[in-house]
Amino acid sequence: MLLDMDLLAKLFDTTNLHRWNDHIRPLDLTELDKQAHKAMIAWVMGKTWERDTGEALDWRMLIEHTLFSFIERSVLTDIKPPLFHRLKAERSKDVADYVVSEVRRTMPSLDERFVERMDVYLRAQPVSVEDEIVRAAHYLATHWEFGLVYEMNRRMVGIEQTKKEIESEIAYHSKTIGVMRKHMGGDDFIDLLGQLRFQQRWTRTPRIPETTVLGHSLLVADMTYLHDCDMGVDDRTLYNDYYTALFHDLPEVMTKDVITPVKVNVGGLSELLEAYEREMIESKITVLLPEDLRDEFRFLVYDPFSQRSHPRFGDVRGPEIKVWDTMAAYMEARMSRYYGVTSRTLMEGESSMKEKLCAYGTAADTEALIKELERICTL
Repeated sequence: MLLDMDLLAKLFDTTNLHRWNDHIRPLDLTELDKQAHKAMIAWVMGKTWERDTGEALDWRMLIEHTLFSFIERSVLTDIKPPLFHRLKAERSKDVADYVVSEVRRTMPSLDERFVERMDVYLRAQPVSVEDEIVRAAHYLATHWEFGLVYEMNRRMVGIEQTKKEIESEIAYHSKTIGVMRKHMGGDDFIDLLGQLRFQQRWTRTPRIPETTVLGHSLLVADMTYLHDCDMGVDDRTLYNDYYTALFHDLPEVMTKDVITPVKVNVGGLSELLEAYEREMIESKITVLLPEDLRDEFRFLVYDPFSQRSHPRFGDVRGPEIKVWDTMAAYMEARMSRYYGVTSRTLMEGESSMKEKLCAYGTAADTEALIKELERICTL
């Protein structure tokens, strides 16, 4: 099985992997958020590349290679980017050996075919368009982060060299990035996606680690992808499910993270929020996309948890996505209690979500995943 709690816990733990932690930062920047931003940027770049060339991408490959690069970073932890890239360039075989051995050691139940594909990816010289998009998205997400820290660190030794190196990588990927900017009219959409880093989950509830809407979205998307692979769904549904999950909380960039009890118990608020979200998506977000991508974007973003079918875009298994949205929230609550930070809100939320997860009708064994998380929380 690909949907393995040891893997999910490893990905979740990148919330504790802090980026730019030797710089003054206006907010905490975590690896999980960086990877989420990268995955969203890759969708934008992929869609504009298809639009520009008229050729279809292998989206399953793009998604899986994005996940492989995420797993690699989670294993190598807090190595500074210059050293990380030097190691990749000069000791790629040793790096791949270490990453794969750690994956096998710490995730012994993970599907071996998945591990073998990751092994091939880590050792290969990436030449596909899909891999070029993943790499370019990586540097754009890094460039976005650097824009936040640069002004505060102008007097730091080496900051101008870091700036030069990042700009050099952006220039190296200028063809792919240029296609996106040509069709998008700039980076406004990418900037908007990044704002989900500013949105904390579990409003007014102290937790460790403090997850954001952006990072949560990637966890849900990766769970959805792994589950879809286990179920053998077709490529189009897998694509729809992954990106619906990835963008399912995008409206919160306009509304903030309104907790479920407030939505449910304040009369008419849920309907008002939905209407407002659609209005703001149309007026502030959708308009940033090329017109011929807007209908597909609406299909992915609206009603993410409903079962839907479209004659042109295919199927979305929304109820399954809701399961993994709940699982990600459950992990946020349970892991905080594991770290020793709790509250009545957190305990009640954890209990409620656990009950829902055990009651969901899904092919995945959610009870077994919960038991595995409990095992991890006792180590």
